[in-house]
Amino acid sequence: MKIGVVVHGPNIIDSGWALKLINLLSDYGDVSARLGGTMGRTAVIDNSLEDVIDISKKLVPSDSLKLFHDLNVDVIFLVNYGKSHVTGQVFGYKVYNHYLSKVDDNNIPIIQIERPGEDNGSIISWNGNTKHLISDLASKLNLNIVTPEEVYINHFKNDEVSDGNVQRIVHGVSPSENIMVNGIIIGKSDSDELVLIAKEGYIVDIIGGTIKKQGVEKLGKIDLENAIIKTGLLRKSKAVPRILEKKVSQDRFKVGFLDSAMDDVHQFKNMDLVITVGNDVTVMASDILYRFKVPIIGITNGDLDKIVENAFKSKNSIIFEFENGFGDIIGQKIFELIFNNKRVLIKSKNSKNIDEIKKEIIKITKLLNCKYNIINI
Repeated sequence: MKIGVVVHGPNIIDSGWALKLINLLSDYGDVSARLGGTMGRTAVIDNSLEDVIDISKKLVPSDSLKLFHDLNVDVIFLVNYGKSHVTGQVFGYKVYNHYLSKVDDNNIPIIQIERPGEDNGSIISWNGNTKHLISDLASKLNLNIVTPEEVYINHFKNDEVSDGNVQRIVHGVSPSENIMVNGIIIGKSDSDELVLIAKEGYIVDIIGGTIKKQGVEKLGKIDLENAIIKTGLLRKSKAVPRILEKKVSQDRFKVGFLDSAMDDVHQFKNMDLVITVGNDVTVMASDILYRFKVPIIGITNGDLDKIVENAFKSKNSIIFEFENGFGDIIGQKIFELIFNNKRVLIKSKNSKNIDEIKKEIIKITKLLNCKYNIINI
């Protein structure tokens, strides 16, 4: 039997359960595993699992499922360790339905293993005749068997669209958590009951939370029903970063420009410096690029949002903290004036390259007459 395993998120990897499940499923057939998500990629590196879990492509989980579908495997497992059993089951429902929209047939069984090792851990057969396999795994892993119907009734029945507004209930939220939509932080929760409201594709209200105006503006128009929504920390464990060697040019100094958390940060792993624009982008990119000894110059709007437990930054990194939301404006000017609207800038290498870029950014701030603080790492 050919088995595909889609591993989602850092928690299932850091807990050790991703490897345990891959080894267990190997008893049933030939297993191939690949990742879904960005922060999980970092966890794979830190746990030295690149030869076990394929991280060569940045794919959302539904695309990873489709890839195994196209390879015509016999069964696909989605393994996850959600913040709670509620968030995990909601995640699986969303991923499975996104997957259905991407395939022409639904003839390969999809099975989710959620929060293994926990009292509320579960196994869900989203489709297909897998009763014997489900029962066997549930017994071996001490998992609760949950049906797709139960997930829908418990978590989705009350989602509504009315008066032109789209309402999206966000499950498993705790107070004071960042709310991230499509990789951008758009607010903070005030309670454990959270509802996002969108009108004509734009988020206009958060029930049970406070909107972050700059984040909503940067997010722009979205499909709220299908948007990727996360709350709280993206990686909870206190990871020990694993530092990898990178290709270094002796005569060229390569600088990358990154202004979206949805972009693949790993494409910049061989850069000498990366300019990051935005609080969430800066935190996420600096933490990932630390593994490759790549410093960043972060263009931010004040205090950085906490989206991982310990965010690392490479030596020689610099953080610009701008007041009154000037960060995104400065970032756009840097892209235009320093990068000439290209994502990569190549200069002749010298000992003062980072300092030269810093001075060019300061010149732009003087043109716009904006205030800022500088933090040198």
